[in-house]
Amino acid sequence: MKRFILNFIAIFCFTGAGFAQENLTYQKPPQEILELVDVPLAPSTLIDSEAKRIVFLYRDQFKSIAELSEEEMRLGGLRINPVTNISSRATYYNNIEVKDMKADQPVQVKDLPENPRLTNFSWSPDESKMAFTHTTSEGVELWIADLQTATARRLTGPSLNANMRDVLNWYKDNSAILVKMLPQDRKKLINPKTSVPTGPTVSVSDGKEAQNRTYQDLLKNPTDEFNFEQLARAELVQVNLDGTTSKWLDAKMYDDISFSPDGNYVMVSHIKKPFSYLVPYYRFPSETVIYSRDGKKVNQVNDVPLTEDLPKGFMAEREGRRNLNWRNDAPATLVYVEALDGGDPEREAEFRDEVFLLEAPFKGEGKSILKTKDRYSGIIWGDKNTAIANDYWWNNRNTRTYVFNPSKPGQQPKVLFDRNYQDRYSDPGSFVRVKNKYGQQVLKMVNNQAFLLGDGFTPEGQYPFVDRLDLENGETERLYQSKYNNKKESLVEAIDIEEGEILVRIEAATEYPNYFIRDIDSEEDLTRVTAFENPFKSLENVSKEIITYKREDGLDLNGTLYLPAGYDKENPAKLPMIVWAYPREYKDKNSASQNTSNANDFTYPYYGSPVYWVNRGYVVLDDASFPIVGEGNEEPNDSFRKQLVANGKAAIDAVDAMGYIDRDRVAVGGHSYGAFMTANLLSHSNLFAAGIARSGAYNRTLTPFGFQSEERNYWEAPEVYYNMSPFMHADKMKTPLLLIHGEADNNSGTYPMQSERYFNALKGLGATARLVMLPKESHGYSAKESVLHVLWEQDQWLEKYVKNKEKLEGKIEQQSPALQN
Repeated sequence: MKRFILNFIAIFCFTGAGFAQENLTYQKPPQEILELVDVPLAPSTLIDSEAKRIVFLYRDQFKSIAELSEEEMRLGGLRINPVTNISSRATYYNNIEVKDMKADQPVQVKDLPENPRLTNFSWSPDESKMAFTHTTSEGVELWIADLQTATARRLTGPSLNANMRDVLNWYKDNSAILVKMLPQDRKKLINPKTSVPTGPTVSVSDGKEAQNRTYQDLLKNPTDEFNFEQLARAELVQVNLDGTTSKWLDAKMYDDISFSPDGNYVMVSHIKKPFSYLVPYYRFPSETVIYSRDGKKVNQVNDVPLTEDLPKGFMAEREGRRNLNWRNDAPATLVYVEALDGGDPEREAEFRDEVFLLEAPFKGEGKSILKTKDRYSGIIWGDKNTAIANDYWWNNRNTRTYVFNPSKPGQQPKVLFDRNYQDRYSDPGSFVRVKNKYGQQVLKMVNNQAFLLGDGFTPEGQYPFVDRLDLENGETERLYQSKYNNKKESLVEAIDIEEGEILVRIEAATEYPNYFIRDIDSEEDLTRVTAFENPFKSLENVSKEIITYKREDGLDLNGTLYLPAGYDKENPAKLPMIVWAYPREYKDKNSASQNTSNANDFTYPYYGSPVYWVNRGYVVLDDASFPIVGEGNEEPNDSFRKQLVANGKAAIDAVDAMGYIDRDRVAVGGHSYGAFMTANLLSHSNLFAAGIARSGAYNRTLTPFGFQSEERNYWEAPEVYYNMSPFMHADKMKTPLLLIHGEADNNSGTYPMQSERYFNALKGLGATARLVMLPKESHGYSAKESVLHVLWEQDQWLEKYVKNKEKLEGKIEQQSPALQN
């Protein structure tokens, strides 16, 4: 009866009338939260390959709702502003500073455009200049900054086509930039709202399986096809640094573009027809051609058909050449891969992939240099006798690292590492690279020894390290390991590994991350590079720690616990708590139980963070472990709900045992798959007082060909899809749930209708729920108005249904005494 009273009253208390809609303007959260949101961002940093110069890029933290309301076309998986010819969701910067690593202060770049909207930053090969684009109301311009003189200048008018990737590419001699420009013969776009159809839209199935994820923003009709082609077409134009231009190639739907290491050849890919209504543009037919530096065709090296149908499974691949790239340590040699199992992970095969080299003039078949046991995932080139290759296999989460001799393909490669890539404690780190004579990153070697920078996660904490690896016998020697216990040190890159110079980033919970140059041979030798201040002063006295606890089956879990400033742990008050999490799937319990949180991570309350509420008197358990484990033949999702509830209970039990919380006033929340988690927890447990679910998916039959880490389709595992779908169990919802979703969500599977239909089900069944649809917002929220309003909605929900839960229940009982019987 109490549940009925709560549901009945909540409809009127929160919405004002039984089934009315609220007409709200954008709201702002209380001051304790607002002062943490509306702060200037520290700049993003770009560091040259030798760590001699650092470029600071400044931007506003949020867009405005007016910016998100600019014209937008959603075509083939892209979102394009058809007026300016650039992504409608581009992140823009508005200022540039440059600093010599050893200088005290950065220098302002002069002569930037008025009201800058800068993006597509690209170092020149000699790293003395940086090219970038500036978006005006008329279109996209090409600009260049001389980093030595700290001055900028415009090279073109608003004539670039930045709708596809690889907008600009430097010539290797630093003399010019190859750019995509609007074609002279572009036809006027068709307005899809006013165009008159010439017939129905027809799709055909020819009997082949085409099991694709639920992509969004796909082409839907001939009008979309026409508009996509016009927006994708571009001419390739050479722009010299004096601003003169010359056409390089006629207009096509150009995609990837890259110069060979020696600069004498250019690999160019372009999209072809037929288009598809089932998959995004990157699975449309394409052709790859090698051209000389002056734009003359050398040879076609790939012709890829429309890829609508693939074998089942995450490790499926199409047949034919793929992963075309240049070999970094050679002047002009192509590298490509072909599947040996037909791209079908279900087919038994001794080797899954084969790697080939193809030298100029790029004709015929390439020379085989390596076969990998599992799916190829990249090569780090060293020299003619040494290269490092990697493969991986998702189904068992395994990865291998090989060292091999590319000049002796018959020689057996040596396996350096063979490990579970989810096992962070055994992660050997990343290989140190250095720029070679072609300006390419290659493996740093000294006397057949390589170097590794590792994150250093251990059961005792995080201690990043530098190792030297003997490529002959596989033995490692530790050269340096961080000893910080009250700070976090991250190894960014090796400046000069032979001299022991490493660029590091050091931070603490209330100490903003800054860059330093460390001499690993002298632990006290640190040279400061940046001096960013902490903009979140009101969090300085908040208590932050990593807590560890066990699930009922013995699995080790952890989370980052925040307590309000001044909280007395010796005489703890029983506070409300927010648990925020995101489920992750594992194939072994050892990896699932590892602790990769660090209490010394700087506390950065980004828009989606729950940390704001520690300043509102809540205990916050952020990034709580929610592993879903399926060992052997069992898949993690076979017991998803059971493990989910066990994770939630363990989290509450752990903090309750510390005496900090009132376990009857605990909220749970999450974003995307975390929202899916939240709805399931509220449907299948009595652990929580309320929930917040942002941008989630709630009906798995609407994603029938897999979701998240589930690769079985609905017809193979219907009970899994049913059991995991909160929509199917809407009648079990007994806890107030706040649903938030962007109206323009483009994430695969999280269509806005997921929240709309789930809310309608909850409403029809009398549950207490609120649905907030954010105009113009995608899967993540970027407009300042939206972000502030989301924080307000969450705060209102938590205050009413969590912090003041007892008052609400008492008020309902007083207002409705007749219903108590």
